[in-house]
Amino acid sequence: MIRPPVLRLPLLISVFVCTSASAATTPAASTITAATVYSDRAVVTRVARVELTAGQNEITFPGLPARILDNSIQVSGRGVAATLLDVNARTLHADTTTDLRVKTLEDELIALQRQDRTLRDQLGVLDQQTALLAKIENVTTQPAPRDSAAAPRPTIDDWQKLLAFSANTTARLASERQALDEQREALDRKISALKAQLKELRGQLAARHATKTVTARFTAEQAGPLDITLAYALPGAAWSPAYDARLRSEERAVELTYSGIVRNATGEDWTDIALTLSTARPNLGGGAPELRPWIVDVLQNPVRPEPSAATLGGAGSPKLSQTFINSMALDVAPFTLQPAADSALAVAALDNAATSASFKIPAAATIPSDNSAQKLGIATVKLAAHLQYQATPKQLEAAFLSAYATNTTEYPFIAGTLSAFLDNTFVATSRLKTVMPGEKFQLDLGADEGVAFKRRLVNRFTETTGFTNKTRRITYDFLITITNNKPTAERVVFKDVLPVSRDEKITVKLLAPAEKDVGTLDKPGREVTREEDGKLVWRLDLKPGEKREIPFTFTIDHPVDLTITGVE
Repeated sequence: MIRPPVLRLPLLISVFVCTSASAATTPAASTITAATVYSDRAVVTRVARVELTAGQNEITFPGLPARILDNSIQVSGRGVAATLLDVNARTLHADTTTDLRVKTLEDELIALQRQDRTLRDQLGVLDQQTALLAKIENVTTQPAPRDSAAAPRPTIDDWQKLLAFSANTTARLASERQALDEQREALDRKISALKAQLKELRGQLAARHATKTVTARFTAEQAGPLDITLAYALPGAAWSPAYDARLRSEERAVELTYSGIVRNATGEDWTDIALTLSTARPNLGGGAPELRPWIVDVLQNPVRPEPSAATLGGAGSPKLSQTFINSMALDVAPFTLQPAADSALAVAALDNAATSASFKIPAAATIPSDNSAQKLGIATVKLAAHLQYQATPKQLEAAFLSAYATNTTEYPFIAGTLSAFLDNTFVATSRLKTVMPGEKFQLDLGADEGVAFKRRLVNRFTETTGFTNKTRRITYDFLITITNNKPTAERVVFKDVLPVSRDEKITVKLLAPAEKDVGTLDKPGREVTREEDGKLVWRLDLKPGEKREIPFTFTIDHPVDLTITGVE
């Protein structure tokens, strides 16, 4: 066995840089055999067999993704007696200057810069012409020296010609300068855009073509084979739960298919590997964040600062959890796939840790590194369900089917998207909340026309009562009709709302159903319960084909001289 079995990179990368001249360097032809996918990264396992010589050996793993997290690299092995000396990683950047797209953009940039130099030269000529015009104006307007021979004085016509020449030349030079400035501004925008595009492309190429080489140094007492396991974490991979819920109406049961949607954009294709999906969240760190003081003080500045994440108790950017790093300790025993039991869907093996769950996919998986969504089955379970139709006919005259079940499996149902089916007919898309083993939960299965609702305003009338204190009374008379068109008895729950008065002069009275038949939250009624904010809830059990008509009548009383709002 290798001694010590695991050495982590952060303590070694800056210490063991030099390698003994006598060390034999051997590139390892490694193969990806397993991957554990988290919500924001993956831990990839590679294996390779190498032949060690007696003495020091330097084993390299070239061509690895450059985004590997250095502090996650681990090396272990089995075979000839050897000792792991150190592990280091080095990033290699490929030359991108020979790329055809880079060369094309560079040529375009050079051409634009040459055009800019030409425009600058033309502006220089205009500057010279402007200076020359100023000299001409200065010379022609200077008085003749006293000792010079008498010279003819300029006539009015001469001055007019000089002014016209100066004005025309100045206007022409200004027009040409303006045109050149506009051309330079447009050219500058093109140059800036081209430089940004070139910078982005170079960055993409550098990231795409950069690779990382991991080097492990061993010392062996004698020559022999060594099976090396290399594990590392890197971003670019993720998985999320997805569910298909099929209501088997005849069985009054829900068949829940639990799947994982896996995406791989790590730069490495995973071919026929052992895949594990983990619910652990290493990005959150190993412990709860520290609570920082919330300071209240006298405001010194006229502008009140916005509260920062630190002020509200934020812990800043999460760091890689040491617990997560420790959990990557490798079992170097040969990995063997276990055959799946006979069933409609192979069930993933569940490994429940203290803080997370891992699902080991039973069949070898192939996930290309193209970020495409790959759906992998985790489990299919059948759960007994209590069915109930729910409706709010005031808002929508439709009945929505819900199934209430208990997670009787050992699997935690992690929050994810849910596709609902009535038998084999797709009806809706919703979302399932996290449900732990033994916990009750609700599945929303969409609208079902098997139960029909109709809410109709039968009558609305206004009357005035009283002799001295006139009171206006508005009466609303609704009729709610429910029809069970299904061949089975069904539980139906629907809600309506009674107006709520915010003024003592406004009185709302429920006439039907009678107040004596209405229960409360602490003392539920037989069919009707009043909840907060005037909500009334009816709970009915309808026989196959049964039709029920529910009257809903109430009055609103207020003084005649009082104008009220909220009356429909």
